[in-house]
Amino acid sequence: MKSIAQTIKHDRFQDPDRLHRPVLVLNASYEPINICAARRAIVLLIKGVAAAEEHAHHQVNSNRATLNLPTVIRLLEYRRIPHQSRALSRKNILMRDRYTCQYCQRVTPSGELTLDHVIPRSRAGETTWENLVACCHPCNNRKGNRTPEEAGFKLQRAPRPFSLHTSRHLMRLLGKSDDQWRKYLFY
Repeated sequence: MKSIAQTIKHDRFQDPDRLHRPVLVLNASYEPINICAARRAIVLLIKGVAAAEEHAHHQVNSNRATLNLPTVIRLLEYRRIPHQSRALSRKNILMRDRYTCQYCQRVTPSGELTLDHVIPRSRAGETTWENLVACCHPCNNRKGNRTPEEAGFKLQRAPRPFSLHTSRHLMRLLGKSDDQWRKYLFY
């Protein structure tokens, strides 16, 4: 018999987007604290760490169980969330920039975006939140080893560290298109 974890792997090949859909994560106090993929949310439900508050119309099936995909989950135990910045990573830069090229403003899937050093590394540009932006391949190739001004580009907005404010703003943006999230996004 297949376990739910094996089914999740199998279902991923049938409808890959279903298990990557964003799920709002609430603390035990119903405070929104994160967004995770549906696949991760299912793991938290199976482990008994979280409970589903809202469901989508999609399901994941195994020989033993059928689970409705959650759209909102709530942790069963309160987690103290320290005020810290997020790790500097490709994923976090792309999320901060909303999967949008910061030069041509084209929204692109993550696989078609690169990270660009605003001040090139060859000119002592550092790998920091303030020097990295999401960039499409054509813009990155055109910019090359130049600054945006030298390449005739203008940044959509100055890059900043990913903060709690950025995270909450992203939750609100995603929640605008999901009626089930709205009642939990009270700020």
